[in-house]
Amino acid sequence: MKLQENSSHNKIVIVGAGQVGATTAFTLISSKVVSEIVLIDINQAKAEGEVLDLRDGLPFLQPVEINMSDYSACQDADIIIIAAGHNQEPGETRLDLTQKNVAVFNDMLPQILEYNPSPLLLIATNPVDVLTHYTLYSTGLSPEQVLGTGTVLDSARLHYALSRHCQIDPRCIYGYVIGEHGDGAVIIWSALQIASMKLKDFCNTCGKGCAHLEPIEDEVKNAAYNIIDRKGATFYSIALAIRRIVESILRNENSILTVSSLVNNYYGINDVCLSLPAIINRQGNIMPIPIPLDEMEEKALQETAHKLKSISEPFMFSLA
Repeated sequence: MKLQENSSHNKIVIVGAGQVGATTAFTLISSKVVSEIVLIDINQAKAEGEVLDLRDGLPFLQPVEINMSDYSACQDADIIIIAAGHNQEPGETRLDLTQKNVAVFNDMLPQILEYNPSPLLLIATNPVDVLTHYTLYSTGLSPEQVLGTGTVLDSARLHYALSRHCQIDPRCIYGYVIGEHGDGAVIIWSALQIASMKLKDFCNTCGKGCAHLEPIEDEVKNAAYNIIDRKGATFYSIALAIRRIVESILRNENSILTVSSLVNNYYGINDVCLSLPAIINRQGNIMPIPIPLDEMEEKALQETAHKLKSISEPFMFSLA
C-alpha cells in the first residue's frame, strides 16, 4: 500500500460518480483531511459536471483539489473508494444485485490494479459484503487492503433510533450492528450501553417502555428499503459513513468501526466477509475485536455468515 505514516498530501480516488460517489466527494471536501479528490466514471460528462459543481463551493472551504480523470489517477491514490455499480431498485434486496455488480467489478478492478497494484480499497457498492469478498479473492490483495463499508451505517441507524426512543444524544450510545449490511444485520443488544449502563439497566430506570425493542430493530433493518421506496436511493448517510472510515484511516486514529472484511475463526465462522468491530488505521483493517455474544446473537451471526457464503461461493468458484 502507498499510505505513508506522516503523509501530508492525502489523495482519494472515487470510482463511480453517481449519487453515492458524488455525495461522498461532497462530504470529503469539507473533511479537512483530504488534499485531493479524483472522480472516475464511465459517464465522463457526469463526472465532469459533478467536479465543476463541487469546485464552485471550494472558496467556502479549506484548500482541496478536485478533478475527474481515468484509471491512471489510481497510481498514487491513498484510498480508492469503489461506489460504481447498479443501484438497488424498489423491491430488490442488496443480494439481488450480486450478479449485475460482479460484472461491473470484473471490468473495473483490473484497470485499477494496472495503475496501482497494491491499493487500499474501500468498497461501498452493494451487496457490499459479497463484493468485498469477491474483490479480495479476484485481486489477490491482503485482507488489510480490502474493506467494505459494512455495518458502519447500520450501527449509526441503531444509535439514532435509540436516541429518539430514549431521548439521549446518539453519541452517548455504545453498541454495534454486525454481520451483513442488509437483511442479515445482527444487533448486539446484550452488549449495548448507554453511558456506562447496560441497556436493560437503563430501561429499568428510564420508564419509557424499553422492554419491547422489536420496532427499533425493524426500523434499523428496513431503513434503506423505506428510503428507496420514497426517493429511489440512499446516499447522504452512506457518504457520511464513508467519510468516517476515511478519516479513521488517514488520521491513523485506531478507531473501532464495523467495516466488512475477511473473517476466520470467529464463532465457527470462516472464509467469509462480514462486519465486526475492528481497529482501523493507516494500514487498513488491523484487528477485529472479539465481542461476547449471547446464544441467540451467535446463532443469528452464523446464519448470516452461511447465507453470505452460499451467495459468494459460486463467484469464488468462477475465479478458480
